Amino acid sequence: MLRSRLYMFLAVLLLALIANGCSSSKEPAQPSEKVIKIGFIGPLSGDMKTFGESTKNAFNLAVEQSGGRVGDYKIETIILDDRNDAAEAADSATKLIAEEKIKAIVGSLSHRTTFSISQIANGNKVVMIAGTATNPGITLENGVRKDFIFRACYIDPYQGTIAAKFALNNLKAKTAAVLYNREDSYYNTGLAATFKDSFTKSGGRILAFDSYLQNDNDFSEMLNNIAKLKPDVLYLPDHYQKASLIAKQAREKKINAIFIGGDGWDSTEYESTMEGGYFTNHFSANDPRPEVKKWVGDYRDKYGSVPDARATLYYDATNLLLNAIKVSNSGDPIVIKEALQATKDFPAVSGKISFDNDGNPVKPVAVMQVKEGKQVYVTTMAP
Repeated sequence: MLRSRLYMFLAVLLLALIANGCSSSKEPAQPSEKVIKIGFIGPLSGDMKTFGESTKNAFNLAVEQSGGRVGDYKIETIILDDRNDAAEAADSATKLIAEEKIKAIVGSLSHRTTFSISQIANGNKVVMIAGTATNPGITLENGVRKDFIFRACYIDPYQGTIAAKFALNNLKAKTAAVLYNREDSYYNTGLAATFKDSFTKSGGRILAFDSYLQNDNDFSEMLNNIAKLKPDVLYLPDHYQKASLIAKQAREKKINAIFIGGDGWDSTEYESTMEGGYFTNHFSANDPRPEVKKWVGDYRDKYGSVPDARATLYYDATNLLLNAIKVSNSGDPIVIKEALQATKDFPAVSGKISFDNDGNPVKPVAVMQVKEGKQVYVTTMAP
């Protein structure tokens, strides 16, 4: 009996040691070491799991490439799953701050989850840098800056401005029509409004500015009107599934306008009716800049695939945070956020980044074209 109990005790001890060893791939910090904990929050399960995995990969790779240390500080990471759910994201942020005592958070993917995290992080004076949430309200509350909140992606209206500039300067368009989802009060309406304003201020004419509802599938009435007006370009700032449906019906109405959209068009395959269309995006793996070539090669070597735009933005977000810790050489979130705010021309993969007064990056935008069912890099445009 004594021998049996001894074996059981040793087995439990061994399992505990294994569990502890599996919880982190990093060596434990020495008692005298300075340590700073940073958290990752993303959808590692649920409807956005694929994107969550690629963003987690990017986060881990950025920390790994730093050697797990910046300045005098050893970096320890805690990774949590928000399942693309706002309540789960809030719980994750609370756990990271209250229990893990993290000083900064990278995340999350969608607006609804990132907004929840931003409220909690800013309220607790913890630095947060979003990777892919483009809604302006992430860094603002009632128009007032959330001092501890930043993002690596440009905001929704920003790319509407770039799309208008591309239509006027590169496509030599003089007239445009806009169709957008008015129930999407952030993404669609933001892109549509800024495209219209920028296009008209620069001398272009908007011939039609129409909207539809989320569940609409028949756009005949609006497209019949646009067909008569014969615009040079048709701006469709909705996500790819809806934009491709409108494009199909537009071609059936003999509308020959060039289609233009936003990053919601980012896809791996395109309908034939989207052929020749252009859209703004955060990143292209075919961009010839050295930073892009190195990043794509490093990610492919590590994970066996080409990184998508979401992974790239998480990679940039993580490196921006690590750089701020390095520059400030501090574990104090107040000092770190001041270093982030002062960032100028940081050589990120998605372009040189500086921050404006609202914590948004000032950086170039990639323009892509749909060719033979794939997206092809065209150019990069500065604001």
